Amino acid sequence: MDNKEYIGKNVNVKIDRPFGSKHPKHGFIYPVNYGYVPNTISGDGEELDCYILGVFEPVETFSGKCIAIIHRTDDDDDKLVIVPEGKEYSDSAIDALTEFQERFFSHEIIR
Repeated sequence: MDNKEYIGKNVNVKIDRPFGSKHPKHGFIYPVNYGYVPNTISGDGEELDCYILGVFEPVETFSGKCIAIIHRTDDDDDKLVIVPEGKEYSDSAIDALTEFQERFFSHEIIR
């Protein structure tokens, strides 16, 4: 599936880096839940990664709506932006909430 096909759809996410957890290699703390869509393959050969915005407690799984894709222009690893039903975030809010990790990459937000 082309990643753009996820926009507007409900997506089930498995969280492997919950809100407040520490990155195993780089040591930063995750200010959002971060996970992946099971049984998918992204450009980097791993499962398709997701930022969960609008949920401010650690969760193990999440089902929500994909409102955008963060397309890294210098890395082959797009990220879905998933939110609870009825939530919306501007591009600048998405940038601010994912800056902890995306500041290391050039990217564009695709709607």
